[in-house]
Amino acid sequence: MKPEEISRRIGLARALSKVGYCSRSKAFALIRTGHVRLNGCVCRDPESPVHLHRDHIAVDAQTIKRSEGMYLMMNKPRGVVTTASDEKGRNTVYSLLNEASATEEGKSRAQGILPWVAPVGRLDKASEGLLLLTNDSEWGARIAAPETRLNKTYHVQVATVAEERFIQTLVRGVKTKDGEVLRAKRVRALRSGQKNCWLEIVLDEGKNRHIRRMMEGMGVEVLRLVRVAIGPLELGELAKGTYRPLYGDEKKRLDHALRGSTL
Repeated sequence: MKPEEISRRIGLARALSKVGYCSRSKAFALIRTGHVRLNGCVCRDPESPVHLHRDHIAVDAQTIKRSEGMYLMMNKPRGVVTTASDEKGRNTVYSLLNEASATEEGKSRAQGILPWVAPVGRLDKASEGLLLLTNDSEWGARIAAPETRLNKTYHVQVATVAEERFIQTLVRGVKTKDGEVLRAKRVRALRSGQKNCWLEIVLDEGKNRHIRRMMEGMGVEVLRLVRVAIGPLELGELAKGTYRPLYGDEKKRLDHALRGSTL
């Protein structure tokens, strides 16, 4: 354990989230309503400073300890949002995190030990494909950070037939409606029809709605957008709406890709 990790203080709500007990918003509610004790005393201040490795935290008399690292991959369906709750009542990725939606292998490996996990980055409601979830907030932040420049690969169906000039424009950069210039790292055509085509687009920064904003800047409609890989991790044959833990070698390869990043 690093000395700075022992001495560093964080807020109580953040501590509950960091150890994988619940989301920070739920932690705020638990603390405000008197369900949380810090070193034996009820604490109602979500920002109360905590030494994560020294102080004793309990929720409803249950001692809270850091969960083992949990790293999941999910094939997010279209129409599902990546928030913990939705004011419009839409399905969220958390509705998929139950025994019925896990792969058979995922059930046996995650059943009974699944802590609270958070999505790594986001896929908007209309997008689908590979989504990572973890209780390791620092690891997740590195995966999602634009500065990491970890490749994210998408298969995108657009309502045009993309000629070479169109593809090169995406790589050189497209000025969006808000004046920002966005570009892809690599683009290649996968297959074409008479009025639309599929492209493989690789991003190494992944800003908010990056691909959709590029296409909007070119006046082209996105028909489908599927994330198929994050760094060396591929979606593969994982069924839509299911999840499974990462294999050890998959996590190692992702970690190796992060170590080779510029962050």
